Amino acid sequence: MPKPIRTILIIDDDEGMRDTLTAILRREYRVLRAPNGEAGLALLSRDAVDVVLLDVRMPGMSGFDVLKSIKETQRLVEVIMISAITDVETAVQAMKHGAYHYITKDFEYDAVLALVRNACERLDLNRKVLTLSAQVEDGASRPFIIGPSPAMREIVEVVRKVAGISATVLILGESGTGKELLARMVHRESDRSDAPFLPVNVAAIPSDLVESTLFGHERGAFTGAVRQLIGKFELASGGTLFLDEIGELKPDLQAKILRAIQESEIERVGGTHPIKVDIRLITATNIDLDRAVREGRFREDLYYRINVIPLRLPPLRDRIDDLPELITCFLRRYNAKFRKGILGIDDEASAVLKGYRWPGNIRELENLMERLVAVSSGDFITAGDLPYEYHLAPLVRADAVTEGLLDRACQTFERNFILKALEQAHWNVTATARNLGVPLSTMKFKIDRLEIKDLARKLRGL
Repeated sequence: MPKPIRTILIIDDDEGMRDTLTAILRREYRVLRAPNGEAGLALLSRDAVDVVLLDVRMPGMSGFDVLKSIKETQRLVEVIMISAITDVETAVQAMKHGAYHYITKDFEYDAVLALVRNACERLDLNRKVLTLSAQVEDGASRPFIIGPSPAMREIVEVVRKVAGISATVLILGESGTGKELLARMVHRESDRSDAPFLPVNVAAIPSDLVESTLFGHERGAFTGAVRQLIGKFELASGGTLFLDEIGELKPDLQAKILRAIQESEIERVGGTHPIKVDIRLITATNIDLDRAVREGRFREDLYYRINVIPLRLPPLRDRIDDLPELITCFLRRYNAKFRKGILGIDDEASAVLKGYRWPGNIRELENLMERLVAVSSGDFITAGDLPYEYHLAPLVRADAVTEGLLDRACQTFERNFILKALEQAHWNVTATARNLGVPLSTMKFKIDRLEIKDLARKLRGL
């Protein structure tokens, strides 16, 4: 991706100096010129400028006044101060007020070019710092778990076909199905993988702040806007912007998103000039956008703009074949987090989880595994460790086989109760029988009937 041409603004009352600097810079940069501070600030308000070459002494506004105004309203613009005389105190004051550098008018041409290049590099670095601070690091290293289910294999195949093109992607699916992780996978597979990935959950932002968050605002644009804010569209430029829950956008913002997609430019709140952006847009929602369009809640033209590459993530209940791989991934993650060594889940617990409907999808599964790893002390998670609602899940399913469900539930409880009692007695069967108040022969009978002997190989006295 070619880098955009930088814009340099020269503010100097000396026309000869403006001509000289223009001749030096115009081969590499777009150059704007202003004869005084007032005209320079007017240009800054109308055009996107990267670096300003600013004379210290001018009629009207002084260079320091202009510098102060720029730093209050244009946070990322770098300013190089120029003076006709060598004055250490002036140079110190310039740096204190936020200038990038200070040079005298007897400069060498190559030195000016090098200084402007360095200022542009610093601008890139500052923008990168802002971008990194805006990214959500928690999800950056989390993989999108594919699993063996045919539905997920088909989605991954489509992702690998379209990741390299710049078409907009719309990810559909219930809440908790992993839409952001799929968006990150599209980004990683694209030619923008080295550039930023910025996720924005539109529904989580107060409605009166969504526009400012997405497009940024200028200082003084509204009450409380005490400084310039760079929006997510600008910060993601060159990379990927992920807008989650786009179906929650208000109609006026839908129109602005549409313009940003069509024109590849945005305008900050309170701004007076368009700003070019280069992003790959990925959107997601869990609402029925077709219905929202029919009901007039979502713009039809925006829907067609974002629905170029649709990807529909199935709910976990429809990709249950992926459950073992998901569980293994979450066990590994939370074993590391809690410094545990749980090896897996037993067959009975696995059967219970496969029979559950998972209304919260993968997010619910992850939360469950985090809880189980945190509180479990054995080598394996058993059916008795699962909350009771997972055992009762077949009762609310019309297609479930519930014959003998109560007996199975009672046996599960009894089996896990005895296992925990054995563990507390250091696997001494005689001590366990005494602690539970049952004859030794009864305890041995239950151990055989509930198939505990094969699982608890540490048992003594059998």
